Amino acid sequence: MLQRIDGSSISEPELTSHIQALVEAASVTGLSVTIFNAGGLVYQQPFGLSNVETGDSLRTDHVFYGASLSKSVFGYLVADLARDGIIDLDRPLQEYFSVPIPELPFANAWRGFQDLTDDPRYEKITARMCLGHTTGFPNWRWLTPQGLDENGKLWIDFDPGTNYQYSGEGIRLLQIAAEEITGEGLETLARRRVFDPLGMEMTSYVWQDRFNESYCLGHAADQTPFPKDTEDEAGAAGSMENTPEDYAKFFGHVLRLAVMEDSLTQFLFAPSIRIRSKMQFGPEAQEVTTENDGIELSYGLGWGLLQTPFGLGAFKEGHGEGFQHYTILFPETGTGIMLLSNSDNAESIFKEVLELGVGDTFTPWRWENYVSYQGVTNS
Repeated sequence: MLQRIDGSSISEPELTSHIQALVEAASVTGLSVTIFNAGGLVYQQPFGLSNVETGDSLRTDHVFYGASLSKSVFGYLVADLARDGIIDLDRPLQEYFSVPIPELPFANAWRGFQDLTDDPRYEKITARMCLGHTTGFPNWRWLTPQGLDENGKLWIDFDPGTNYQYSGEGIRLLQIAAEEITGEGLETLARRRVFDPLGMEMTSYVWQDRFNESYCLGHAADQTPFPKDTEDEAGAAGSMENTPEDYAKFFGHVLRLAVMEDSLTQFLFAPSIRIRSKMQFGPEAQEVTTENDGIELSYGLGWGLLQTPFGLGAFKEGHGEGFQHYTILFPETGTGIMLLSNSDNAESIFKEVLELGVGDTFTPWRWENYVSYQGVTNS
């Protein structure tokens, strides 16, 4: 029997049957579900297809685009550097560079920070602010309030450290700082400090030739496959490729460290900012609400945080290019669940799967903008 955080349980066959029905009802192309009890992996099951056009079944050793799960690994990496005294989470990143951040050289000027020349607030930005999404940067400069703009300029919306606003730009700045501080590129750092120690042979921030025979495609809501994008430049905000089996090695390791109250996870899960935005993205992200005060919705180092009657919950989602993921762990009970999908319909069943699998009724569905496949917003 699989144990839930509230002490209830469900059998593996019953859970598998329920998830299969949800996958079919919501037209989810493929979904991998992994569950941990008492810190150990007790259930890992793929559902659906890796590629609609070929009809190949999904496997747990298929390579998925990790999207923003990249940030959870990066948060762990930075916490590891902080624990070793290599980076100070609260020291302004500017102090690690020999030139002003707006003058940092980039081969492609549009990727630089020159737009910040006349806004000295960049001098206040720290590693903790980048990982806690409080830099004031937008998610990406080309996602402007007026719509997509390939020539969009970078800006700061509010004084760094004072508010929450999800930002890939902030993660990218910290990546550049971490590479400057250590003298190593992100892929080398992650390989040495995370991937190799945990035996994650099928995970990388850049595309590897060994992935060519075992990747799954992302699929749109109408089941149309997206062409595979292979990234040749490591990006902490969202370039990671990994298998469910590999990510389970990382996720399980973090869960067990948290159960032991290891100093690394104390860094990782220390709240940086309390979140009171109505939604994480979109126009309602600018609205203030108390709806999530009951779970003390917050952000740590690259992970979202919430409080439950069963202790801390630490979560990270991923979303993009036909892939939708959600993971959450509960250290007090040693419970965790990973949902990795290659379908734009997957988030429509996350609420039901998390409740069935681990008894998670605390993830803030409205804030995440998870909408039921039946057409009703989960609340």
